[in-house]
Amino acid sequence: MPNRDEKILVVGACGQIGVELTLQLRKMHREGVVIASDLREEHPLLKGTGPYVSLDIMNKETFHVLVLRYNITQVYLLAAILSATGEKNPTLAWHINMQSLLNVLEVAKEENLAKIYWPSSIAVFGPDSPKHNTPQHTVIEPTTVYGISKFAGERWCEYYFNRYNVDVRSLRYPGLISYKSQPGGGTTDYAIEIFHDALSNGHYTSFLNENTYLPMMYMPDAIRATIELMEADASKIKVRSSYNIGAMSFSPGDIAAEIKKHFPDFTIRYKPDSRQNIANSWPRSIDDSEAKNDWGWKPEYDIERMTEDMLKNLQH
Repeated sequence: MPNRDEKILVVGACGQIGVELTLQLRKMHREGVVIASDLREEHPLLKGTGPYVSLDIMNKETFHVLVLRYNITQVYLLAAILSATGEKNPTLAWHINMQSLLNVLEVAKEENLAKIYWPSSIAVFGPDSPKHNTPQHTVIEPTTVYGISKFAGERWCEYYFNRYNVDVRSLRYPGLISYKSQPGGGTTDYAIEIFHDALSNGHYTSFLNENTYLPMMYMPDAIRATIELMEADASKIKVRSSYNIGAMSFSPGDIAAEIKKHFPDFTIRYKPDSRQNIANSWPRSIDDSEAKNDWGWKPEYDIERMTEDMLKNLQH
């Protein structure tokens, strides 16, 4: 059962992960426990479901005051600039992705917060990492500023755990697919766009080539994995950088074939752009055996079940 004294702050609550994570956490806790925050206007799906505050996580003092005012004990930090967007302004992406994390870790240390969650990504892996069943511990030489910032963030998380005993936990998300929120500027966004375009005009132009395999996950699995990790006993969390986590791997060609099972007239063409180079540097599949062994991770959705659920929900 959730601790009755917990007060949870979700930073970046209006983003792709933040909306669904906030809603799920609010289902699990009594009213007023989960505070949503973002720089943006409150997301329509969050309105009326619980407290919302405007927050610039880059301002450490404002964040610190918020933590004290609401007696926050847990923080989920989801604010970030993603891979493709980050390449357009690398120094800004580095600054936002790093400083936001350091602000949270510092306040967590100063106020002895119970738990911190911060997401990493398969973007930490680079061209020299093994492509198939990429292991938890391997060559990590990211080539995007997003990947570099996530790798540095992993080191900071482990450092604050070892040096200051900050209970910070993390997952290396694969590409995430959701019908509830719009794509956020990532290299795997084609796997969301393709569903919208299939329903709106029966055709999609993919910015990745037909056989680009990448690790993917349906959002319900990602949300469940995040909460299961955060609820696991601290003694079970053996990886304090970030856990590999997987569900399925597919290509644009694979997902197009699945959509055609439901809409036989659907067509796709391939017009790779700069995001193809980013995708080429990433793993094709992930070995997440440590997450499975340590805290019992198990995905529920494969490509068939996900496609069916996406199309069903987007048509309503």
